[in-house]
Amino acid sequence: MKIIPTAVKGLVELQPNVFEDNRGYFFESFRADTLSDYGVDVKWVQENQSFSSTGTVRGLHFQKGLYAQAKLVRVIQGKVLDVVVDLRKDSETFGKVSSFELDAKRHNMLFVPEGFAHGFSVLETAIFVYKCSNYYHKESEGGILWNDPELNIDWKVSDPILSEKDTAWPTLKEFTKMTGGL
Repeated sequence: MKIIPTAVKGLVELQPNVFEDNRGYFFESFRADTLSDYGVDVKWVQENQSFSSTGTVRGLHFQKGLYAQAKLVRVIQGKVLDVVVDLRKDSETFGKVSSFELDAKRHNMLFVPEGFAHGFSVLETAIFVYKCSNYYHKESEGGILWNDPELNIDWKVSDPILSEKDTAWPTLKEFTKMTGGL
């Protein structure tokens, strides 16, 4: 597995070694020792899966406090634009937006450390899977407004399909004013 560092400390893209032949393909989608060698030593406790139609935007979500979550995300069908925002109070990249195309053809993944808001837009109808380092806890859920003008995220979809909840989160500026960050 190839680990590709990003411009944001702790955020890494992973590209598995895919072995293809006339039967199909095989790859290791998770290997704890490879991640640990890179400094990612996480105990995964929950795995989630979602199906979303093209044009859907989910996010930007996070868990805070004792229920903060690191995530290992990937697409097993389709293609998404995966978007993260660094919300770590003392980070040099606080408020920085990073985006990655994840797709079922390349089988690439993204490790998202605790302290990030996470979301994705669906570029091709997708099944999205993510491991979490902590259990979901409704009272610890938070979010940042998906179309915050200061973040200026190009979700690469027109007329997005959104949940009511995702249209009501605060902007990054409002969130920072209330909390100072994660």
